Amino acid sequence: MAALRIFSYLPNPRIWKATIAARLCGVEVEVRGAKPGELKDWLWDFEARPLTEADKGADAPAATVGKVGFKGGLLAKTVSFLEAHPFGTVPAAFSPDGKVGIFESNSIMRAVARLGDAKTGLYGRDAYEASCIDSFLDASLVFARDSQIYLLGLRDPDFDIHIHVRAAEAFAIYAAGLEQALKPDRAFLVGDAISLADICFAAEVCLFSNEGLHRATLQKRGLPPILADDWASMFPLASAHFRRLGEHPAFAPDIGPYLQKLERRKS
Repeated sequence: MAALRIFSYLPNPRIWKATIAARLCGVEVEVRGAKPGELKDWLWDFEARPLTEADKGADAPAATVGKVGFKGGLLAKTVSFLEAHPFGTVPAAFSPDGKVGIFESNSIMRAVARLGDAKTGLYGRDAYEASCIDSFLDASLVFARDSQIYLLGLRDPDFDIHIHVRAAEAFAIYAAGLEQALKPDRAFLVGDAISLADICFAAEVCLFSNEGLHRATLQKRGLPPILADDWASMFPLASAHFRRLGEHPAFAPDIGPYLQKLERRKS
């Protein structure tokens, strides 16, 4: 039995924080889900699955609660799902018995590290390193909030230009901090080995890479891409670190195919 079960839309680079950590510290993680547009036809539960005709009937055996979800549709969320996940969002992780819910991707990643082999040092070698890692994770949340708003906004060709301005500023601050952390020639953000800070960084940059799918929209609006092709020259240490992490055996199974698919869709 998996030590942790995750329900999410797929693909979702933010759940890779958990799957990468799991490979590194020897934890079995089970992932369930479907494409974002398909989750409205799923039962949101520990035993998440596509809805059946019986589930949709008036005498459906599973007690469900209608909540506004993706694209304004009603989602079938069980009472037990909402008890474990009071905010009703995905990714949603569960303990093996389904009774304990863990939400937000950084917290799910932390859970994997706590369940795994502490000798790996993914969550630091002591309280100081762990707290330093938390600092990077908290900083990533600031960037993640603006990047999420930006990526969703790009779906509308007439999105508010201020969204682009805020996302560009957030990325610049985030990348500059990482660049500083890697000076002069550090191999990792915290300590002398891969930690949750490195994993989070890689996942967030992967997600932000979706900007490349909307270059036509940006060009039409006269706006430059934020994650431009020359970001390596602006932030050489951070971009090189991202490239190295993507080639690591624990990262490559998730990051490699995803970035290759994005590149094909851009061309």
